[in-house]
Amino acid sequence: MSAAALIASVLRQSGLHQAELARRAGVPRSVLNAYLRGHREPGADALLRIAAAAGVRLEPQKRKPPVDPQRASKILVQVLGLAEVLPYRPRAEIEYPPLKDRLAEAARA
Repeated sequence: MSAAALIASVLRQSGLHQAELARRAGVPRSVLNAYLRGHREPGADALLRIAAAAGVRLEPQKRKPPVDPQRASKILVQVLGLAEVLPYRPRAEIEYPPLKDRLAEAARA
């Protein structure tokens, strides 16, 4: 559920007008309106204040991880196995003079 939909639901449940909810939550009415229209995203604190001002208690939901750990570990093993069979080519040394030497030369010029 988006923050805008959550705030709209809280507003409906409370039976308050936007201005009254904003006043109770300590948020400017224009900001509350921007949240409702999806033009701004409220932070967690603002959401909790708005819900509390409406007399609604928000309960965080436990979310499953966005990545399946089993699948991710199998892919990592495959990538590491591939990295082991690729030929190793050391990088050539950089042939630039050290920065302190370049700065000293620039100061002399």
